[in-house]
Amino acid sequence: MNAEGCFVGIDVSKAELEMGLVPEGKTWKTPHDHGGIGVLVERLIAMSPELVILEATGGLEAPVAAAIAGAGLPVVVMNPRQVRDFAKAKGKLAKTDKIDALVLADFGRSMRPQVRPLKDEQTQELKALHIRRLQMVEMLTAEKNRLGRAPSGRVRKDIQRHIAWLEKRVKEADKDLEDLIRNTPIWREKDAIIRSVPGAGPCLSSTLLCELPELGTLNHKRIAALVGVAPFNCDSGKYRGHRRIWGGRARVRSALYMPTLAAIRFNPLIRPFYQRLIEAGKKPKVAITACMHKLLTILNAMMRDRSTWMAYNPKNP
Repeated sequence: MNAEGCFVGIDVSKAELEMGLVPEGKTWKTPHDHGGIGVLVERLIAMSPELVILEATGGLEAPVAAAIAGAGLPVVVMNPRQVRDFAKAKGKLAKTDKIDALVLADFGRSMRPQVRPLKDEQTQELKALHIRRLQMVEMLTAEKNRLGRAPSGRVRKDIQRHIAWLEKRVKEADKDLEDLIRNTPIWREKDAIIRSVPGAGPCLSSTLLCELPELGTLNHKRIAALVGVAPFNCDSGKYRGHRRIWGGRARVRSALYMPTLAAIRFNPLIRPFYQRLIEAGKKPKVAITACMHKLLTILNAMMRDRSTWMAYNPKNP
């Protein structure tokens, strides 16, 4: 088979890996296990495809993408929403593993997404710890909500014991994250830069380190769009609609929210900016989002220049 100029899409499930090849339009599958991934990589090496496309599937795709990248092949992990929108635009409404694999391959051929370095093992470990901490915080919030509606004393005591255990585990997770960052020189430097900003703390720092490795490498417009705090126009003809933020990395936005509220009170650059927006008649929610955008822009510039807050804003007392 002449695979010159071919594009490969891989639909990842728990049990199987379905591979689609364009322009040939062929598909084949292999078990999703260590041996199956090895067979997949060997076949891809023989093909030498221009690009291999996978969807983000909650972490199932990570070992496959790492194995492909480790073989020196160009691989991209895409947001499923973008790929599904592409399929709808092409009129492909049916959804099977074979169709999805071919759609992924067609997406790669048509859109040519940029190949970016995958996270190394340490970064993956940091992200796994960070996500686990978020999961425990969500469970803690749910248990506290249940406590107020507990129908009996016995159930209430059980929930209280679980809350105490979760609070202890969250503190342990915070320490694990702090130790991992402190013991890695590159992360330690970046952590010091981020936490030097008034309003930024350890939660924001760990989130940016594992969820936004592009920080400091993109311009302010691209980093804002990547996170999802860049307002997009909603105009048509003479109609001028309200600009809205769209898409982006939800966990990064969530982590930016509370530090932004603190910065509105204490940060000498964010506080007057927020006040000017409110005086100009902007709604508080719009003003807070604009401040999130500004805080992210400041952090991006500081990370790009490897400068702390005092170097970025020397007038800060």
